[in-house]
Amino acid sequence: MTIARASSALELSPIIAGLWRIASWNLSVQARVRWIEQALELGITSFDHADIYGDYQAEALFGEALQAAPALRQRMQLVSKCGIRLRSAQRPYRVNHYDTSAAYVRAQVEQSLRKLRTEQLDLVLIHRPDYLMDAAALAETFAALTHEGKVAHWGVSNHSTSQFALLNQYHLLATNQLELSPLQMDALDDGTLDQAQQLGLRPMIWSPLAGGRLFTGEDEQAVRVRAEMEAIAARLGTSLATLAYAWVLRHPSRPRPITGTGRIDGLREAVAALNVSLDTEDWYAIWTASKGHPVP
Repeated sequence: MTIARASSALELSPIIAGLWRIASWNLSVQARVRWIEQALELGITSFDHADIYGDYQAEALFGEALQAAPALRQRMQLVSKCGIRLRSAQRPYRVNHYDTSAAYVRAQVEQSLRKLRTEQLDLVLIHRPDYLMDAAALAETFAALTHEGKVAHWGVSNHSTSQFALLNQYHLLATNQLELSPLQMDALDDGTLDQAQQLGLRPMIWSPLAGGRLFTGEDEQAVRVRAEMEAIAARLGTSLATLAYAWVLRHPSRPRPITGTGRIDGLREAVAALNVSLDTEDWYAIWTASKGHPVP
């Protein structure tokens, strides 16, 4: 069995801009161009998409900005995801479901290329584990699209250690995009971050601010964590958001957090975390507040 390898190492910025909500930002094309320029000025050069984001419209909105300012493409890395068939007015599936068949993955990659106005995607992820995935066949699809120059690197999102290992056996993967935040810590215990560290593959982290629940949640866990983090943030002279990013960044797997904001100030808060030195006791104080009990 031959394992397919990428032609070069994957390089992404330490903070990644997420475009899940771009349709709700209601920005003009020129405002989108300026937003991208400001992100690049902050050192955020990687932009995370998915075919289904914004009811299948997010990539096209970003692509319009790249069409208006084509030189920006050379300064960035474009990430997209596929594999979820999501019901919409244009796609009246009977149920939402997963699809990693060769025809569907190829069609979605080529659609992303068209919408993003680019000739190659730097990284494509299988968005969710497909229970009907044929790993060998999917790897052949990866190899073909790589050979055609349409995708530089492949990875997965939300995959368990065994699911990652199965596909990685046939085609070397670049990353696993996982959920991690002070309010959602499953990745610390389910082995996925251990696997990333073992393989030297930096994970991408979605929802590092717990979807905003860190700031507005009124459940017991959110209230406990917010109180602990506000005290630490005040002592360190930083914001709650910056501290949350710093908490994620502290993990030795060297995670790359993904933002979800259209506010430039929100991007600045994320980048500021790169300069926050969070000590072990503070990290575990946040862990303890989240769990509601001390370490065993």
